[in-house]
Amino acid sequence: TIIKRMGLLLIATVILMIFVIGCIVYQIKIIARQNKIAQLREDFSYAMIHDMKTPLSSITMCTSFLHSGRLDDKPEMKEKYFTIVENETDHLLALTNKILTLSKLENHKLEMNKKKISFEPIIEDLKEKFITKSDKPIHFTIDLKAKEVYVDEEFFKELMSNLIDNAIKYSKKSIEIKISSHYDDKYTIIKIYDNGMGISEKDQRTIFDKFERASATKRTKFGGATGFGLGLNYVYQVIEAHEGKIYVNSIEGDFTEFTLFIPKIMEEL
Repeated sequence: TIIKRMGLLLIATVILMIFVIGCIVYQIKIIARQNKIAQLREDFSYAMIHDMKTPLSSITMCTSFLHSGRLDDKPEMKEKYFTIVENETDHLLALTNKILTLSKLENHKLEMNKKKISFEPIIEDLKEKFITKSDKPIHFTIDLKAKEVYVDEEFFKELMSNLIDNAIKYSKKSIEIKISSHYDDKYTIIKIYDNGMGISEKDQRTIFDKFERASATKRTKFGGATGFGLGLNYVYQVIEAHEGKIYVNSIEGDFTEFTLFIPKIMEEL
């Protein structure tokens, strides 16, 4: 009799309890997400400080030597120190510009100056650049059936540079990089393959996210590749700005291949 009389009240109580439990679960998820974001920011700050500290230390050391006058009678050594200062300054400027560019791309405040450009000279320039600066042997295989691509030349060159730099950074002792291109009905398709460390299935889901290196602190401390986790996010944002697509295919410990789909010029579609 009591249950019958209090039926509506009991039902209302159960519904209220379910609602309260749902709110608690939702609140726990929000707190967990906030903690994850806080950890990402902390790791990013550490990686940024670590990466900027090295070039700044080099610049400080070189300018100190140059200012002391001890290299005035050694022109070759003096020129070498000037070159180090210039290179490290360019490195810091490139990092700063990348962060600013990403911010503009995310807020859709950066317009692409797209035009049809020749693909091969860009690849050849990057090939020579990375072979010269790398302390590992690199072998490039170039197969460009698509000779031209409709892109913003400056951003496209930086995009390709990021992908090749990643291939070298996460490589084995000997590096094999294959770059190919071809057309289909709507897209210029570009593939960048390397025989490096590969990417796990779990990481493949997040590699294009901003500051994706949640383990940047740990990796840097134990001698892993340094960086902010901006490179692949930059690639993704530039491809998005070109209204294209990017996919990754990788087996951990074996290879990684990025495939870019860049729309052809509208008149050709």
